[in-house]
Amino acid sequence: MRYSDAGVDISRANQAKQRIRALATRTFSKAVLAPIGGFGSLYHLDRKRWRDPVLVASADGVGTKLKIAFATGIHSTVGADILNHCVNDILTQGAEPLFFLDYLAMGRVDPSTVAQIIEGMSRAARRAGCALIGGETAEMPDFYAQSEYDLAGFIVGVVDRQRRLNPERVGHGDLLIALPSSGLHTNGYSLARKLVFEAAGLKPQSYVAEIGNKIGAELLKPHRCYWPLLKTALQKGWLSGMAHITGGGITENLPRALPRNVRAVVDLNSWKAPPIFRYLARLGKIPQDELLRTFNLGVGMILIVPSRHIRKLEADLKRRREKFRVIGRIERTKLGEPHVFYSGQLDT
Repeated sequence: MRYSDAGVDISRANQAKQRIRALATRTFSKAVLAPIGGFGSLYHLDRKRWRDPVLVASADGVGTKLKIAFATGIHSTVGADILNHCVNDILTQGAEPLFFLDYLAMGRVDPSTVAQIIEGMSRAARRAGCALIGGETAEMPDFYAQSEYDLAGFIVGVVDRQRRLNPERVGHGDLLIALPSSGLHTNGYSLARKLVFEAAGLKPQSYVAEIGNKIGAELLKPHRCYWPLLKTALQKGWLSGMAHITGGGITENLPRALPRNVRAVVDLNSWKAPPIFRYLARLGKIPQDELLRTFNLGVGMILIVPSRHIRKLEADLKRRREKFRVIGRIERTKLGEPHVFYSGQLDT
């Protein structure tokens, strides 16, 4: 017997790896010291650029958003999703992305699907200035269905110790600036899929007038990357903290950026949730507190800004034609009280 008789085709996997090598090499800089295909990847950290460099690492997955990719046959957006999500995670500590590795496991390696995934990942990496330097592509028959796969990513970035954002920098009177998401990003999809495809009985190609789009296309909108937008703000030291609004929504993620003795007061009347969230809320008759801890509701990143820097930051965002909202403030609180207090009513 051959390995292929057990469902693993080494020749087909090699075809996929050739495509990966070509796409990944486009993201390389002089800091990458080894080509794709070795037992380990090499990256040279230029110590002249940082006085006291601290490496920041993170790992994440795309989650059940992959089910939308399987149903539509569109795989490039989830490749961008995983890289952008990981970049945003380390960005909350002020880190610049350096390099990224992926893990792609499939029931049956399909070179064209792999190429779509890595093409999206490579494109996102180039925009973020991040090198795609390695990873793992595994064919696992009997573990995944032939047309399905799992996708995870691992990122390493760097920040000078004195510029690192951490909760201790956040203080009373700081303002909360919300940057818009492009949609669900990569969280809340288990509930969204249940509502859309089971409760409403829609197909990915179904057009939903309420959101002005086909539901599959709407749910596949890529996760935004905020690093290019915020480079200047970080270099200038205008921010005291950041919260990436992913799984758990504002309720679970904003406290991760706060010290113990303060709370965030968030004005729910300060922005309007985009149509996709209002549609999902109506479909599931979802209560407000559940919406706030499940979806990002149109807020992809929250910046915590000392009042002395707010005008400079707003001017920079306007110059970049970036939409933003002041959605609240930081105030002192007693230990044991919730870290997030909501005022007003969400417009859904």
